[in-house]
Amino acid sequence: MTIDNSSQDCRQALAAAFKTLSDEAVEAGWPEGEVALALAELAEAHVAEIGAKVIVEGFNQLQLYAAAGRRKI
Repeated sequence: MTIDNSSQDCRQALAAAFKTLSDEAVEAGWPEGEVALALAELAEAHVAEIGAKVIVEGFNQLQLYAAAGRRKI
């Protein structure tokens, strides 16, 4: 899998903050595996939320086009 420069730049920008968050949770007493799983679950939920938002916004665009008479659904 190839990661484009923008995605790679984003990952690099977030990596330090992500590690700090993980380290702080472990230092607070949470087991490292539990921290990793919680962060993965939070990331997955965020991806699902963004995906749903894109779907809804796309659907709304179709409705706007149809209302304007430019496209029939």
